[in-house]
Amino acid sequence: MSVGRAILAVAVVTGCAAPAPAPASPPADPLARAVALRGRIDNREAGVPPMCYTHTGGVSNPCWVCHSTSVGRNSLNDADLQLAYAFSETALVNHWTNLFVDRRPFIASISDDAILAYVRQDNYAPLRAALADRAGYRGYRPDLDLGRGFDELGFARDGSGWRAVRFQPFPGAFWPSNGSTDDVFVRLPPAFRADGDGRPSREVYRLNLSILEAAIAGSVDGTPRVDRAVEPIDERLAHDDLDGDGAVAAATRIRALPAHYAGAASDVPVVPHAYPAGTELLHSVRYLDPDAPTRMATRMKELRYMRKVVDTGDAWAPLRAYEREADEKSEGRLPAYAGDALEGMLNAFGWQLQAFIEDEAGALRLQTDEEHRFCMGCHSLVGTTIDQTFSFARKVPGLGGWRAQDLRGLRDRPEVGQPDPEVLTYFRRVGGGDETRSNDELLARYFPGGVLDEAAVRRAAVGGDRDLFDLLAPSRDRALALDKAYLAIVREQSFRLGRDAVLHPATRVHRRVVNGSTELATTGSVFRDGRLHLVWEPGPSEE
Repeated sequence: MSVGRAILAVAVVTGCAAPAPAPASPPADPLARAVALRGRIDNREAGVPPMCYTHTGGVSNPCWVCHSTSVGRNSLNDADLQLAYAFSETALVNHWTNLFVDRRPFIASISDDAILAYVRQDNYAPLRAALADRAGYRGYRPDLDLGRGFDELGFARDGSGWRAVRFQPFPGAFWPSNGSTDDVFVRLPPAFRADGDGRPSREVYRLNLSILEAAIAGSVDGTPRVDRAVEPIDERLAHDDLDGDGAVAAATRIRALPAHYAGAASDVPVVPHAYPAGTELLHSVRYLDPDAPTRMATRMKELRYMRKVVDTGDAWAPLRAYEREADEKSEGRLPAYAGDALEGMLNAFGWQLQAFIEDEAGALRLQTDEEHRFCMGCHSLVGTTIDQTFSFARKVPGLGGWRAQDLRGLRDRPEVGQPDPEVLTYFRRVGGGDETRSNDELLARYFPGGVLDEAAVRRAAVGGDRDLFDLLAPSRDRALALDKAYLAIVREQSFRLGRDAVLHPATRVHRRVVNGSTELATTGSVFRDGRLHLVWEPGPSEE
């Protein structure tokens, strides 16, 4: 029995406070399950996420945040998915049956002290150690030393080149009130971290990251025209007047994208809405710790990794990929991806994805081929994504966005092109705080008597006296219940049936879909304005 399971067992049986948490036990073999189930795919449509089975009732529309009129290089324009269900024969059956399981008996069986001890264990460091020297393994080896932390500029102190990103969470499922916290890190290839002579340069790296920030988060229309606040940079390293003030000197804004990146990467073109080849993104999904200042627990539910392995700077490459997908769908072919769990799965847009999840004892293990498909859909064919990614386009501008994720001090602000703040807009259009309107706490907090209290929500907007943390953090009781509900899935290893922390059976979800109208059009509830980009001006007080 692992240390984590022993702690839970003692606390549940005796009802006593759990002992102080110990480090998680090293996994026997974090690759074993992926190897054993290599090539096995029971649900070939695992890329269709649970929220797509939402019963709209003709009035609740959570679909707009993903499926909208796209911008720039993303030519998918999939807003019509709000109008009608258009599933393959395989996807008509909702395979995410964990949505309908009553977790309340399991929740009641776990003491608060036990779950707190569990979520405060570190299960990342043991995975890192287990894969560091694993012979024959060609996948991602976690190389970020989280124990050493980050400096005042957000760079990992271990010298790995990873940098922390602070961002506005994507609406709905990714809010902490719905079960998880998360953080994101970015790393550019070595050439982007060196000067023209090939010598490591922190200043060149900062400049190149700022250029990338402007290209992804500042290019709201997918063109080189930007006006983005960035951290202090030295334009002389780019040999370009990036802020347009007539001098090549210090700058804190980029108003036009340069033709190329700087330093040893000066031969790499800057492409709006595209990451350069070799870009890496690391994303941890965590349990909730109600006593942590940010509510982020030490224990990871998942560790997700993406690397841009194919240069898609050609403007036609994404278009061709979308056309191929449309042709395959019209021919009735189900999604197929190159690669496998052990090396990473490759989407049609040049990204290789790999992810880890807990085994039944809480140690992180490599996800199976089928479990990887859960990530592939959203990072392949969603209209609102920017180069098939979500978070970096929502980065807090400038230096305030180069540090560990923290919702405290962030304000609810509009998406580009919308008049009202994003969370308020989501609440209005969905009629709740999550896709299936199952978050009873947010309903009670902001929908008294079934009517949205807009004034209460606006307190977290720019100029208000509250922030996103106040708006979206769960109560202590809910945080602990959500942790326990997810633990039940871990113990069962039933991720292929869904990985949402559901407290009680969802009632506004289709078990089986009949293709056809969602009824949203008949009630005027279709919205084509969903965007990742946010209105940050006037400058964020969050910095």
